[in-house]
Amino acid sequence: MFSKPTRTPSSFANRAAKPLVLIVEDEVDLVTLLQYNLEKEGFRTISATDGKEALLLAQEQRPSLMLLDWMLPEISGIEVCRQLRRNVETQSIPIIMLTARSDESDKVRGLNSGADDYLAKPFSPSELVARIQAILRRANPGMNDEVLQYGDIVVDLAAHRVRRNGRNIHLGPTEFRLLRHFMQHPGRVFSREQLLDSVWGNDVFVEARTVDVHIRRLRKVLNNENEADLIRTVRSAGYALDAGNDL
Repeated sequence: MFSKPTRTPSSFANRAAKPLVLIVEDEVDLVTLLQYNLEKEGFRTISATDGKEALLLAQEQRPSLMLLDWMLPEISGIEVCRQLRRNVETQSIPIIMLTARSDESDKVRGLNSGADDYLAKPFSPSELVARIQAILRRANPGMNDEVLQYGDIVVDLAAHRVRRNGRNIHLGPTEFRLLRHFMQHPGRVFSREQLLDSVWGNDVFVEARTVDVHIRRLRKVLNNENEADLIRTVRSAGYALDAGNDL
């Protein structure tokens, strides 16, 4: 489930104009959860509950990105996607298809209809935010280059500041570089050797267990008692930034 921490959106996530996400979903409870969690991560949201309304709002509001459910009243998500791609005024809107259909053939069909990404329910809220950020970066080169977000963690690269759940996190230089590397590659597992090369550099000769020491330090500072540990240890493989919580 999406968590509901009591905080306002990060101040440095609000420096630039907030991206507008159009949520097209006929499950009212899911719309409410998506709106709450996206808005606390610095997005603006609008919603539609059927295909016709989705096409109208896409035309009128020109959202930065659309979350589009496959099974919709009036017009299916697949057909909405096709019509948006045929319209010169809406054809560049990034679309993430949300659906309970997880077969490979369904995924291929969704992508072939014009969707930029496909996410099967249930899905991780942190993964959804990470995919939205990745698509927006591809659609708008240079956007958010100085701000990285994953779940309730926001890293301001320019100001060298980290916040989690609305509070300031004070990291040493190595822990900051380590977190930045994870934030730039959410979900990917890195071995100790890969982290040494990427974070410490090829010319620095330190033992692999040094990574473990700094991972422990990062976890200690990053996680409060009631907060999930977002750094996953993968036995015999390494570490990854991975919330692992399903909606």
